[in-house]
Amino acid sequence: MADLSTTESLLRADATELVAAMESGDLSSEQITAACLDRIDAVDDRVNAFITVDRDRALAQARGIDARRAAGERLGPLAGAPLAVKDMFCYKGMRTTAASRMLEHWISPYTSTVVQRCIDAGMVILGKTNLDEFAMGSSTETSAFGATRNPWATDRIPGGSGGGSAAALAAFEAPLGLGTDTGGSIRMPAAVTGTVGVKPTYGGTSRYGVIAMASSLDQPGPCGRSVLDTALLHQVIAGHDPMDQTSVPADVPPVVEAARRGDVAGLRIGVVKELSGPGYSAGVLERFNEAVAALTAVGAEVVEVSCPSFEHALAAYYLIQPSEVSSNLARYDAMRYGLRVDDDGHHSAEQVMTASRGAGFGAEAKRRIIIGTYALSSGYYDAYYGSAQKVRTLISRDLGEAWKTCDVLVSPTTPTTAFRIGERADDPLSMYAADLCTIPANMGGIASGSFPAGLSDGLPVGFQVMAPVMRDDRVYQVGAALERELEKDWGAPLLARIPALDESEKEGAR
Repeated sequence: MADLSTTESLLRADATELVAAMESGDLSSEQITAACLDRIDAVDDRVNAFITVDRDRALAQARGIDARRAAGERLGPLAGAPLAVKDMFCYKGMRTTAASRMLEHWISPYTSTVVQRCIDAGMVILGKTNLDEFAMGSSTETSAFGATRNPWATDRIPGGSGGGSAAALAAFEAPLGLGTDTGGSIRMPAAVTGTVGVKPTYGGTSRYGVIAMASSLDQPGPCGRSVLDTALLHQVIAGHDPMDQTSVPADVPPVVEAARRGDVAGLRIGVVKELSGPGYSAGVLERFNEAVAALTAVGAEVVEVSCPSFEHALAAYYLIQPSEVSSNLARYDAMRYGLRVDDDGHHSAEQVMTASRGAGFGAEAKRRIIIGTYALSSGYYDAYYGSAQKVRTLISRDLGEAWKTCDVLVSPTTPTTAFRIGERADDPLSMYAADLCTIPANMGGIASGSFPAGLSDGLPVGFQVMAPVMRDDRVYQVGAALERELEKDWGAPLLARIPALDESEKEGAR
């Protein structure tokens, strides 16, 4: 068992190590939760990973788990482990903002299925994490509550839209996190923060109680610092939910077993030809090739695969996603809930809606609403939205052909490492290109994950694994093998090499 006798070792421990320490009586959930809350107090002014911290309720939950464990109750494999939740999930009694002024003061009257499953499993909810407004972005810069910063280098972005959850893991504020992934919002932050993030098969996790952005693409998923931790969280949150009409009525894939096994001997791995080349940094491609070589060394069969439609995925996505945004965000009309701008009470409904939406939505949200409304408008629907849906069909066909020769597909998760905050703020097309590798999995509804592959110029690189519908276990199977083989070379998890956030940490590490 790992030595968790110091606060630093406790904070850096995997969730599985923390649970083992709780079961042995060496630690309590209250101690662990208090340490995470103190860590948030100490460093989050530099990271800005959290929008809302739920200190009192988190400590009460932890004490409850400790009492149940002391009474001899049989608890789940993550019972007592703290969790950071992306602020797209409803949680009863806590504000749910989607990082927007539109919902800044909205208190959710109910809890999402995914969060409730975590609570039922004995996990402790630390609070809500930052994101791009309504999950629209690749950098967590569009949040109404300020940009989140990458703990590896605080002048860099932590990815988006779910940069808050990923940054909380990398800053050792929480051992586990929840995210949503519409075009890479779990995987892209995982890649640039040196953490693990998985987008389950569409319908594999419930969207009930998750604020809708693009309903045919959104999918909740787990974030962790190790493959096994992430798989254990996946197992907790996955499964059919009658409250979600898109939920798949099927058994949860054996993700934990796959993460523990990590055997890729004989597995057919397809390197996607279209997800490489110009626009990809040399360091990212070097780490990717090294990861492929590591998998080959332990018995994987590697071939090159062509998915021609992937070249059009980015353009199609940025028509489909804004179109669904236009539809979903139309509900924020200042008539029922959310921000309402009506200074004297004598304005018409149309005037109130216009003023409220103007004040409540940020620039990126407005941009996508306008794009989507235009794409859905009379005379343009077939040319834009209809054509994009045809590309989506071609992507699914290409994936179907790929599965005839491969068990999984792999690529870099992002074309580059984390860019500087503000670097792409005035260049939307450059910002959107950060999702180049991750979008095809959302368009095809398949499972996909990002795993640490090393560093390039001191910044993390992610390795993406894609698997067929409801074969999420293969994602973890490859991720676990990669983690094991690369950590042999590194001598420790990648996050052991993260720079300290402050001078006191540097002193403690000496």
